Amino acid sequence: MLTYDELLNQVQHLTPDEQLKLLQEVAMIVRRQFASKPGRSIKELRGLGKEVWEGIDAQEYVNQERNSWAG
Repeated sequence: MLTYDELLNQVQHLTPDEQLKLLQEVAMIVRRQFASKPGRSIKELRGLGKEVWEGIDAQEYVNQERNSWAG
């Protein structure tokens, strides 16, 4: 198997047309790999970090933040 540097060296010996064709082929390969991965959902973040807010009154927190803006 070629290393990245060896492959890059070989690509530099291709004509510009061959390099563009190779680039298109590599882009298709990468797109297929991304398309085959399952998508993620924002819902997976639900509840993350909730322990940070335990025991904190939401309105009191907002009021404190607003007061801090006033300087």
